[in-house]
Amino acid sequence: MAWKRMAALGLGALLVLAGVAPAAHAAGPGLDRKELRRTLEEVPKGGVAGAYSAVRDGWRHWRGAAGLADLEAGRPTRPAMYHRIGSITKTFVATAVLQQVEQGKVRLDAPVEEYLPGLLPDRRVTVRMLLNHTSHLGDYDTALITGPDSLEEMRVRQFSDEELIRLGLGVGPSGEPGDSPGSYSNTNYIVLGLLLDKVTGMSAERYITRHVIQRAGLSHTFFPNTPELPRPHAKAYTSFFGSFPLRDFSTFNMSWGGTAGAMVSTMEDLNRFFRALLTGGLIGQDQLAEMRRTGPITPGPGVPVTFDYGLGLIAYDTPCGKLWGHDGGVIGMATLSLSTEEGGRQASSGINTTWHPGTEAGTQAWAAHTVGAVCGTTGRFTATDAKNLLLDASAPVKR
Repeated sequence: MAWKRMAALGLGALLVLAGVAPAAHAAGPGLDRKELRRTLEEVPKGGVAGAYSAVRDGWRHWRGAAGLADLEAGRPTRPAMYHRIGSITKTFVATAVLQQVEQGKVRLDAPVEEYLPGLLPDRRVTVRMLLNHTSHLGDYDTALITGPDSLEEMRVRQFSDEELIRLGLGVGPSGEPGDSPGSYSNTNYIVLGLLLDKVTGMSAERYITRHVIQRAGLSHTFFPNTPELPRPHAKAYTSFFGSFPLRDFSTFNMSWGGTAGAMVSTMEDLNRFFRALLTGGLIGQDQLAEMRRTGPITPGPGVPVTFDYGLGLIAYDTPCGKLWGHDGGVIGMATLSLSTEEGGRQASSGINTTWHPGTEAGTQAWAAHTVGAVCGTTGRFTATDAKNLLLDASAPVKR
């Protein structure tokens, strides 16, 4: 079915498939607040309910919001809204694993079997292969999202990590461990969560909270333990590609996301995180170099596109050169965080409508706004450029 192909095309893959050659200049100086406001306001004009954004350039900050958080009530979005960040969770998890590498508790090229005996049937899978999606473990999303009705079933169901891994293994491998290109799979990061449990002596969520979230100085970022988002938050709209009228999925049991995609944050906190990470505040330069060692992976089996993935970090080629970050999407919400390589400038933006016909222009405008926010006034990035990057404008499920 067509929706299965669209589901496979994660937004990260869509953004990095650039038809625009990188320009020979870096991110521009200063913040063009008028231009940031203008480009953000294009997002709801293109069919997306609402958007919020934050930009940081050294000590200078900007934040904004456009459109509606609640279509029925006419409630506008606000810049500081809590938001489900989906697979940006993976960058937090990868950071935690690399901290264990620094401490000598984990070896990147050691078999997972060494830490979690008997968990995976193929003993050739290494820790690095989990981090960079070259393990070729099946993606449990394929087993969970089987049609429109599955969303309501997932909304109220509690999943264990072990159950998600079994589902992923049941899907079957996408190739041999270590094969290139790799294949994106959420199952990898659920396994990494169990690895953190084992080597740290505490839950992965607790470790990441103490040693990544708190260390980065984040005050609005957490793993949820209830289906409800804290206030203020936007509603999370989808129609599952027109299968039903727009419906709010902001209340959702995120156990299906776990250490692959369950976290909640704000756009300003995400900028703080990527700044702390890329300036060496969370891991040392050797581990940052490992994180930035990219290779090609596909968004899923049978999808004929590739993008550059490191260890929980994506490299994006843009009109102002290479940017680093990650994207994330859950049902009804999508997020994109980007940073310059040295961590001097960041932009993070979220939208609250996914998988809905008629949002293509808004999603392209959202990508244009976020990339343009990092590139600055010397590297303006238009919706026309974004159209060349976004092969499919539908936001992903936990990609």
